[in-house]
Amino acid sequence: QVQVVESGGGSVQAGGSMRLSCSASGYWHTRYCLAWFRQGPGKEREGVASLYTVDDSTKYADTVKGRFTLSQDNAKMEVYLEMNRLKPEDSGLYYCAALAGVCPRDLAMRHFNIWGQGTRVTVSS
Repeated sequence: QVQVVESGGGSVQAGGSMRLSCSASGYWHTRYCLAWFRQGPGKEREGVASLYTVDDSTKYADTVKGRFTLSQDNAKMEVYLEMNRLKPEDSGLYYCAALAGVCPRDLAMRHFNIWGQGTRVTVSS
């Protein structure tokens, strides 16, 4: 059973940077799609970015494109979400999710069956 655990959340001022980590454990093979979702206050959970572990290909939501970068350390079974030029609207609970296989075309929750507990990000203006 694969599990993922997030870390690295906290508080930062607008314009600042933060890095989130997602660590995987359990029966892990190399062909996974790892993704980050977030849920702001009073909002639905939305997809932020995804990475396919085989070829490092990434996809980003338009709202974070150019500001967020997703990368992996395959040896450590970790994925990192580097967030720059943060805005107050980036605040929320950030979740790591995993799916065995290629990343879906749409970054939707329904495709992912492995979820972490979430880590909170607060961006103050």
